[in-house]
Amino acid sequence: MHRRDFLKTACAGSLLSAAYVATPKRSQARETLAIGEVKSVKVDVISETSWFNNDQLKKDITDFGGAATNQYTIPWDWDNAGGYAALITVTALDGDEKTILLDSGWNNAWMDYVFEKKNIPTMLQRGEIDFMVLSHWHLDHLWGIESTLKHNPNIKIYAPATYYPEDMALLREKAPLPATGRDGKPVTICKNSVPHTGELALCTAEGDAGSGVYRPFPGMAIKMFDVPILLRVRGENTLYFNVKDKGIVTVTGCCHPGLLTLFSAARRSFEGYEPYGCYGGLHLSLFETWDPKFDDIIKGVKSFGLKKVACNHCTGWLWAEKAAAEGVPIVKGTDTFKSYKRQSTVAKASNVFLTNGDTVTF
Repeated sequence: MHRRDFLKTACAGSLLSAAYVATPKRSQARETLAIGEVKSVKVDVISETSWFNNDQLKKDITDFGGAATNQYTIPWDWDNAGGYAALITVTALDGDEKTILLDSGWNNAWMDYVFEKKNIPTMLQRGEIDFMVLSHWHLDHLWGIESTLKHNPNIKIYAPATYYPEDMALLREKAPLPATGRDGKPVTICKNSVPHTGELALCTAEGDAGSGVYRPFPGMAIKMFDVPILLRVRGENTLYFNVKDKGIVTVTGCCHPGLLTLFSAARRSFEGYEPYGCYGGLHLSLFETWDPKFDDIIKGVKSFGLKKVACNHCTGWLWAEKAAAEGVPIVKGTDTFKSYKRQSTVAKASNVFLTNGDTVTF
């Protein structure tokens, strides 16, 4: 597959939905939900570096069939694997705290390392993390699941109902999964030696009792967007929090449905919707290349009037820099990531977005 064709395939779905599903008419009558309120939401970046070298990731994908290929058939370069995960601490109006693990990364060695930096193993062992949300079934969000389950195999997990057999085998069985390597021999690409034994809440687009969302506790909602995603993955969970006197905070893993789609869905869904902030990978200039549609997305984001846009991962440094220059309130990161044993080859000194070890509070 030609590189340009690959990039078009990889980005087209999220770009189209993001650019053109932005602003439904307020006059349209819709039933909205009162999801309650929380006092604050803090997000700790456990790891936003799902891979370390863009060129190697693109080579793995293009050499084995392109963006539509089944992720379980590609013999990924293991040395390039990192992972995505975040720790979310929600303070209720009465001061009670809920702690959520968002995703579990890819490379277990990397995830074990970054988990230790945030004391995640101890928190899991003590039951201090209330539940995990799997945003979607992509390798860089799921395949490091052993790093979580070996500390608490009984943790409750919310996951999209749109899984494939390999996904469930990795999560619920002792399943080393092989692919055919470049030399024609089988190679293990992922494994999990600690099957999940806890409650698995499979999220559908219909939501709980047809409401369109799931509400784990007052002030929070999970919405599953049933959309096709590259590498034969489908469906993504998005988290919404309603922060008292501020508004809705949107938390996403990769934003495959499109950033403006997530904001528009919140406006349609939640009573008294007021946009405040967002966190996560926004799936824009993923490989640090520019598309004119990105300018439209910047305009769309500005139209929602958010106060904090905390992004990283698949957002792309390029988009974050240009968005900040255009007046989008991008939350800058720190130099903390430089103390980690590895950094992305495209990391910039500008601290343009949140990186490993950073924190944002809404």
